[in-house]
Amino acid sequence: MKLSIDKTIIDQTNAWPFVEAKKILKERKQYIEKKKKIILQTGYGPSGLPHIGTFGEVARTTMVVNALNQMTDFPKEIITFSDDMDGLRKIPDNVPNKDLLKKNLHKPLTKVPDPFNKFDSFGRHNNEMLKKFLNQFGFKYTFKSSTELYTSGQFNDTLKLVLENYEGIMNIIIPTLGKERQKTYSPFLPICPETGKVLEIPVIEIDTNKSKIIFDNYGKKLEKSVLNGDCKLQWKVDWAMRWFALDVDFEMYGKDLIESAVLSTKIINLLGKTNPSGFAYELFLDEKGEKISKSKGNGITIDQWLEFASPESLSLFMYQNPKRAKKLYKEIVPKAVDEYLDFIDKSKNQDEKKLILNPVWHVHNANVPKEEMIMTFSMLLNLVETSNANTKDLLWKFVKKYKPNIKEENFPIFDKLVEYSIKFFNEVIKENKKYKKPNTNEKKALNELIKALDECNDEMKPEDIQTKIFSVGKENGYKDNLRDWFRLIYEVVFGDQNGPRLGFFISFFGIQETKKLINEKLNNV
Repeated sequence: MKLSIDKTIIDQTNAWPFVEAKKILKERKQYIEKKKKIILQTGYGPSGLPHIGTFGEVARTTMVVNALNQMTDFPKEIITFSDDMDGLRKIPDNVPNKDLLKKNLHKPLTKVPDPFNKFDSFGRHNNEMLKKFLNQFGFKYTFKSSTELYTSGQFNDTLKLVLENYEGIMNIIIPTLGKERQKTYSPFLPICPETGKVLEIPVIEIDTNKSKIIFDNYGKKLEKSVLNGDCKLQWKVDWAMRWFALDVDFEMYGKDLIESAVLSTKIINLLGKTNPSGFAYELFLDEKGEKISKSKGNGITIDQWLEFASPESLSLFMYQNPKRAKKLYKEIVPKAVDEYLDFIDKSKNQDEKKLILNPVWHVHNANVPKEEMIMTFSMLLNLVETSNANTKDLLWKFVKKYKPNIKEENFPIFDKLVEYSIKFFNEVIKENKKYKKPNTNEKKALNELIKALDECNDEMKPEDIQTKIFSVGKENGYKDNLRDWFRLIYEVVFGDQNGPRLGFFISFFGIQETKKLINEKLNNV
């Protein structure tokens, strides 16, 4: 959907999707005007199942498309390209029938039998999983298979061009390789006529007239056409060829592929076209700061995130600081959700200039929800614990006890949040709770807090209750460090070093209920 944002505002904004959109329109101007279309590409290696990085790349590219929609009427297309002709190099950890895969190592993924016995190949299985994965988020994209494009001849013209520039490409790649690899490297990887495997072997001779290569297959001299899927290209050459053949205007990629992008850029320039606009994003890290790996199983999977929070909160996480390495593990989910809720709340009073800087504008493609936020996810998690609510209905009943006029159907975001909070508390938080045993002075201070709450009532404003809590802390040895006072309350009452804003929590939870809760914790530790 195209909206009409003032051009001056777009020119001035530094929201990164608009920055990238402006760069595309400037750098690719002649190509876009010639074909009257903007093509953006995302790449996928189907040797394993789609993961959170796949989501991030398509989500971020979609945000760039949304920005472009505000700036030009030219049609936009996101190509999701699957490199399914790549040879199977290793056996993934998360698949059955590993012996079956072992027998088919180094064959193109679309020639490897499906270990799940659902499709005609492992590559096809993973492609279908990818499409299912992307469809559940409503992404708009065009799927393209490497195998189909190679074998149908759609890459043939560009492959001829690559062959004609064989020497130049070798001069680009060879200096970047070690001495042993230099001896065997070739841009073309022939498919072995005997084994069906993708061969990484040296080329002896090329024949540009017949579009053939002659290569040494372990002492046996063989020749192969480079057309119609008889050969595929090495990664960096393949990437450049793909940019050229598909007229790609933009592609983002992980920081670990910057060097590859530099070489692919040199190759497409050699072939006679300008490289697409690029955007290198930082990688995700686990809690220990190590790179997330599918084989290691560290970090958090997309399925796990969606068990605990909405796709929109994940999109927000992907939007923020894409050029900064970010830790991605279960415990960051509540913070991500609360930031999402906070940005929705802020959007209600923002003008257009500020609104397009708000991440939720990009997450929701300008259609930001208007729903009032009842409470934060963090507070809701505390409520799950303190109320002992273990079902959605019970937790809603508790919420309605203090907010009697609200109806579930009017709060769809919060309604889902209620469901997420119970699951997240029981599966992630509960086992990590460590309740503090207060010493004599700390116990005295907490009892003073209970007495101070006797002077409060449920009609008091949260700010006034908060002031009372401050006063108790100051009178009980925490005057110079009130942070330690609140930390003591959180550790004793909630089993955590952090917690909700206490004035608001007590106002919602109830004065008598809070006194009872503190008493229970003091008597049970």
